[in-house]
Amino acid sequence: MTGHKHHEHSGLRLIEEAEQVLTQAGEQWTAMRADVFRALAAQERPASAYDIAELVGQNRGKRVAANSVYRILDLFVRTNLANRIESANAYLANSHPGCRHDCIFLICDDCGQADHFDDDKLTTALREAGQKAGFSDVRPVVELRGLCSECAG
Repeated sequence: MTGHKHHEHSGLRLIEEAEQVLTQAGEQWTAMRADVFRALAAQERPASAYDIAELVGQNRGKRVAANSVYRILDLFVRTNLANRIESANAYLANSHPGCRHDCIFLICDDCGQADHFDDDKLTTALREAGQKAGFSDVRPVVELRGLCSECAG
């Protein structure tokens, strides 16, 4: 795998990094956005907007609309704070929000765990193939499905 170096963040450091990246993108770090990011970052597996809305609602003590959470999650994807697992319509907090690259996701069909790795050679080849076919703004979305080592074991 030909990847590149980046810093993986977690906990409070991840939240601080996410806030910095979002504000540098010209967006506001509102209380609702902070709550959505904290709820997303606390998940061990990809979570749906409904799951996040429920968690944020429980933490806030009032119902939170899933469509509001969808809009925030879409903003997070656009600003590289989160990744969308297309095949599951679910989201993961990006553990290295300041680093722009194309992740290749490994998704367990049994337990739902999602991990990622970087292979710049592969994703660059996919991007170039799309451009040769006449597409612009090509964004590779690569998901490999199977069984994780725990479920396969």
